[in-house]
Amino acid sequence: MSSLRRRLAAHFATQFFFIWLFVLVTMTALLLLLLQYLVNQDLKKTFPNGALENIVTEAKAEPGQGQIEIPVWWRNQLAESGYFLQIVNEKGKVIYAFGSGPARESYTVTELLGMTETGRFQTFRVTTSLDQSRALRPEPLLFMLGTDDSNSERLKTWVESYAEKGKLRPQAIPELERQLDMSREYVQVIDARGKIIQSIGSADQKESYQPLELIAIRSEPGSYSTDVYTHYDQASGNLWILHAEKKGTGYSDQPIMSDVILVLSVAGGALLVMALALAAWHGVRYSQPLLLFTDWFERMGQGRYDEALTEKERKKVFRRDGSIRMRYRLYKEVIGGFYEMAERLAATEKERSRLEKTREEWMTGISHDLRTPLSTIQGFGHLLESGQYTWTDEELQGMGKMIREKGDYMLALLQDFSLAFQLKNQALSFPVGKLEINEFVRRTVLRYVNDVTLAHVSFAFESSPDAIFIKSDAKWLQRVLDNLIWNGIKHNPPGVAITLKTWRDEREAFIAVEDNGVGFDEETKHNLFERYYRGTATEDGTDGTGLGMNIAKAIVLAHKGKIDVESQVGQGTRIVLRFPLEETPMLPEK
Repeated sequence: MSSLRRRLAAHFATQFFFIWLFVLVTMTALLLLLLQYLVNQDLKKTFPNGALENIVTEAKAEPGQGQIEIPVWWRNQLAESGYFLQIVNEKGKVIYAFGSGPARESYTVTELLGMTETGRFQTFRVTTSLDQSRALRPEPLLFMLGTDDSNSERLKTWVESYAEKGKLRPQAIPELERQLDMSREYVQVIDARGKIIQSIGSADQKESYQPLELIAIRSEPGSYSTDVYTHYDQASGNLWILHAEKKGTGYSDQPIMSDVILVLSVAGGALLVMALALAAWHGVRYSQPLLLFTDWFERMGQGRYDEALTEKERKKVFRRDGSIRMRYRLYKEVIGGFYEMAERLAATEKERSRLEKTREEWMTGISHDLRTPLSTIQGFGHLLESGQYTWTDEELQGMGKMIREKGDYMLALLQDFSLAFQLKNQALSFPVGKLEINEFVRRTVLRYVNDVTLAHVSFAFESSPDAIFIKSDAKWLQRVLDNLIWNGIKHNPPGVAITLKTWRDEREAFIAVEDNGVGFDEETKHNLFERYYRGTATEDGTDGTGLGMNIAKAIVLAHKGKIDVESQVGQGTRIVLRFPLEETPMLPEK
């Protein structure tokens, strides 16, 4: 038995190793996701000040070409926020330019030094970062991130035109108010103690600034609703502040370290599949002998020691040459022990065997009398229990398949009924979050495209060119799409083409599931989302529970969405999901 213990320990240790490795990879991926979240949260507050270092880190050099490539999500972010990016080599030549920055092919030494020290160049506000890692090129590079700073020049012009002793002249107030009202901006003048002594425009009700408040606004501009521009009047010691509307839509979460997270996710998935496969293999390897031993114990408990293994079981356990088959070799000591014990007990149990034989004959007669066609499961159950017939493997598989299908159908019906009840009574919570539906739908379609069992169905996806965000729970939105796609698969002939599309308008996001199948009539269209309705296209009563489309509609409604159906007989079906857009919060009225 020691060898059995060693083999069991080795098998389960291997399975435990894969599970432990999967947990380790998963925890690492979750840690990186948390780090990605924290970095994005920090960038939201400090953008654009904190963005340049991340851009430097994520910049890549094209292999063999020497060109520098900036990730597309950063280019989109800079374009949306009105920023430009330029990269200058050690000779002052611009080797990369993106956005509406200074139209320069090179910079002089004094221009670069002045830009680094003052943070300004011409009418642009510029942030610089010197990369000396030589990871992109064998020379140091200067990254320049900037934006148009004409508002500072406007504020300086107003001070020069309208100021008197550090304050705004009363005669100039109407003219300045007119200019500010046109651009929804406001100007404040504060003294050396931070007290607001003048406020022009629709400003918030504020009396003074704390000593570090303006520094915080400059350090974390993403945490405030306006961009701030200042001009210090040295003669009076007063500070002029211009509050202007922010440019662009603000910072959006970026897929920082997405490649590493993707690799870890794939590795974690592969390890999980391996662990599950190993667990399934162990389950089959150990369960079959255990079931054999269970039957063996049962027969021994009945005193049938001369029937340690039936003829069918002996064929499963032993080869023709008498050796034990591979799947049972792990228990060869146990099998030998059972045979030895059975031989010793058989001699003392002949009378018990005779009584058991009588009992079996009696049970056979009772079973024959009780076999009635009450239901499909009962009918097959009594046929199998009677012991009067010998069934081929195909027949047994057919019966088992029918019983399993009936059992699966009843289980699915109970689960769907429970879910439909919870949705109807609003007893199910949806932890919604921000979800980008282009990528979500693309991955859904890709999962069906890669399903080899659906080779008779073609799938396509037409994506919106713009990112579309909604508030949704990904798991339940996946349930909706799966229900709609499977509805199109089950109720259409082979060769049907199913297409998913995404688009948006000013207020709503749309997901469409279309097919070119048989379509359905007005009655089916009217009752499609009713509970237990399976439509005229369903020929097999067990092909569905009749709750799938009802559940899909309930989930969409729980997300404050709508679902519409368009279909004609012979011309296919189009189901459109509509959800409110998840928009960037609007700036408060001043």
